[in-house]
Amino acid sequence: MRQDDFPVLKNKNIIYFDNAATTLKPEYVIRAMDDYYRYYTSNIHRGSYDSSILVDYLYDSTRFLVRDFVHASSAKEVIFTSGATHSINLVVFGYMKYHLKAGDEVLLSKSEHASNILPWFRLAEEIGIVIRFIPLDNNYSLPYENVVKAITPRTKVISLAHVTNVIGDVRDITKIGELCVEKHILFHVDGAQSVPHLKIDFIHSHIDFLSFSGHKMCGPTGVGVLVVRESLLKEMKPVFYGGGMNESFTSNGNYQLKDFPVLFEAGTPPIAEVLGLRVAIEYLNFVGLDYIHQYERMLKQYLVQKLSTIPSVILYNKDSDSGILAFNIIGVSSMEVSRYLNDYHICVRAGNHCSKMLNEDMEIPSTVRVSLYFYNTKEEIDQFVRALQYCEKVFKTV
Repeated sequence: MRQDDFPVLKNKNIIYFDNAATTLKPEYVIRAMDDYYRYYTSNIHRGSYDSSILVDYLYDSTRFLVRDFVHASSAKEVIFTSGATHSINLVVFGYMKYHLKAGDEVLLSKSEHASNILPWFRLAEEIGIVIRFIPLDNNYSLPYENVVKAITPRTKVISLAHVTNVIGDVRDITKIGELCVEKHILFHVDGAQSVPHLKIDFIHSHIDFLSFSGHKMCGPTGVGVLVVRESLLKEMKPVFYGGGMNESFTSNGNYQLKDFPVLFEAGTPPIAEVLGLRVAIEYLNFVGLDYIHQYERMLKQYLVQKLSTIPSVILYNKDSDSGILAFNIIGVSSMEVSRYLNDYHICVRAGNHCSKMLNEDMEIPSTVRVSLYFYNTKEEIDQFVRALQYCEKVFKTV
């Protein structure tokens, strides 16, 4: 469980079940960022003094840690961004904008996060690509067979979350990746909800672009990662221009840019955040992703078993293979449930969870979401279930 590693859990009497929104930060990550600000603050790739050289090493070597964490081919394939949203926008406007044309099809699903929907909508407005949605099944999951059926001769890109943030279904990205190779389709994976919870193999799954955020994996906010297959990086263009990514420029308008990945990190990057991400990855490696995934599955099964005893609770994804559970209470809005649980110091998410199109298939306006992580416990679930035992209390409280 390792709750003692997390200052928030030691200093506040809370049950934190909102890990899909952001995770708590262990003391090691906080200390790493604090040490940077206290003892060796300096910019990167700009100085030749000791603290700058140290920061250069810590920042640049973090790419190797990320490479190994997601099993990419090279540290040069690792780009630091401000988060998964930034990463996906870089995919869409740094690569796809220059390699797709009017009429080309991009396959998404209606259960994608806004960050994997809106950039594609904008690109459709700009160059006329066609966006099509792969149908979900009756459990709001995305079976591999539906992906196969959705492909047409005009399909050029498939962009999907590995694990969705409401239903929590785990897509078979390895089979989808193999299919993309066979059909000569580019494959982008939104790993925001999967990279912190289970092992990903960038090479084996034939992923072309992988996006994820630091703050959902025990790291700080303000930092994310985009991993891009090296052969594609050579054809990708920066979205931002400025300091740090150029070799030279002159008054007559000539300029020369640096090689990737620095090419895509214009300006002063989130240095402290990258150093925090470094320690977060080391921490997750120590805990073990196999353990994390198995423990979350056990907790999810326990949660489903307990909630199933309450007649007024509707469960929407009890069989999905992740630590995410969406539910409602009959006759009570999701926001009312969330506010009620707050009186018990229980933190959950209520609403559409940035996945607004999923409501079209589910035909409900919103849900309550519980999202578990390895520092949650059965005892916390018991307290949560006891708080929901008597639904009439909700009406008296809100």
